[in-house]
Amino acid sequence: MAGRVTLTFADGVAEARLDRPDKLNALDSAMFEALALAGERLTRARGLRAVVLHGAGRTFSAGLDMASFAAMAAGGGETLTADLEARSHGIANLAQQAAFAWRALPVPVIAALHGVAFGGGFQIALGADVRYAAPDTKLAILEIKWGLVPDMGGIALMRELASGDVIRELAFTGRQFSGEEAFRYGFVTAVHADPLEAARRTARAIAEKSPDAVRALKRLLNASADLDAAALLLAESREQARIIGAPNQVEAVRAGLERRAPNFVDPE
Repeated sequence: MAGRVTLTFADGVAEARLDRPDKLNALDSAMFEALALAGERLTRARGLRAVVLHGAGRTFSAGLDMASFAAMAAGGGETLTADLEARSHGIANLAQQAAFAWRALPVPVIAALHGVAFGGGFQIALGADVRYAAPDTKLAILEIKWGLVPDMGGIALMRELASGDVIRELAFTGRQFSGEEAFRYGFVTAVHADPLEAARRTARAIAEKSPDAVRALKRLLNASADLDAAALLLAESREQARIIGAPNQVEAVRAGLERRAPNFVDPE
């Protein structure tokens, strides 16, 4: 992953760290490749139950790096747009996969935001299932500043979090907003003085639950934005039918009745 993203694993929880702190974890082609590859590795990881996503150094991510903007200013934008319409990663292109990889993982992803999460950095955070931010984190749908639109899945991901008028105002103006404001808007799940430690606590709590139920929940929640009520009701029933009576569900009941910690088996 060319040193751009670092993965660590412990007790069913992986940490994915954007690791370009000298450039404020700015996004370049190598970072896009590293984020997509991290998603692939985590999808294949045995025993994975939750992921913590965060940035090294002073910030989560400042968005697209200045070298890319310099290329646009010099008229070299065609090299950046050559593969935008190619669906190289399922429904997404490479840049979109940098954000959608986290939504596509079979386990929950908790993002910890500090410093800044601008533009593409903000969109990557949107791909997580849960987002914690420090109160003084600065966020922005910044693309309009550069004459661009959010194109890393941001529109698809924002629509389920904030009201349409809030998204429009922030996208049309590029206005910066704080972690506290992001919480009020719906972009951030909670505000914490130490968002990384809070994310780790939540990941550990999820890792203690039945992995069958957690994965089924993520599938249902991912589908909920696009399915009509009839299809979603049927999906709920099918997931529940697969779970009830399975070893992990039986273990969850026994552990609850016996007032002990459960001993779950990870999915194959």
